[in-house]
Amino acid sequence: MRAAPTPAVTVLAQAKVHHRLHSYEHDPNSSSYGTEAADILTTRLGLARGQIFKTLVVECADRTLAVAVLPVTTTLSLKDAAAALGTRKVTMADRAQAERSTGYVLGGISPLGQRRALATIVDDSALWWDRVLCSGGRRGLEIELDPRELVRLCKAVTAPIATE
Repeated sequence: MRAAPTPAVTVLAQAKVHHRLHSYEHDPNSSSYGTEAADILTTRLGLARGQIFKTLVVECADRTLAVAVLPVTTTLSLKDAAAALGTRKVTMADRAQAERSTGYVLGGISPLGQRRALATIVDDSALWWDRVLCSGGRRGLEIELDPRELVRLCKAVTAPIATE
């Protein structure tokens, strides 16, 4: 029996954006969801680790939330994210806040199909690739798509927000 599509998958289908879904068995003991996806999918699909992106929710100085999408192999530069969002500072959002706002659970937060559309920044390294993977809206589900489509559908800006 197939699982119902997530809101992220529904957004892509409605927009008629070419994409592929990749699923894997999520280990409930894994605490680094992005690393888990990269470990499994780079081998299975022959991708570079830099093509697999994670979605982080941040809180801006004015208490609004925003989304940062960056390679799983990197760390978010809070200073660069704040500059890209036009705010003086950002911090990582509280887990409950992120889940409530996006409608997804931590480890399965997709930049697409969120309950409330949030300002979104995609690390500019995404544009180096012809395809990237991001969360499909649940743990163990990744969406492969053209990064330009990801930016367009999220109404995102691109900026260098990742550090090694």
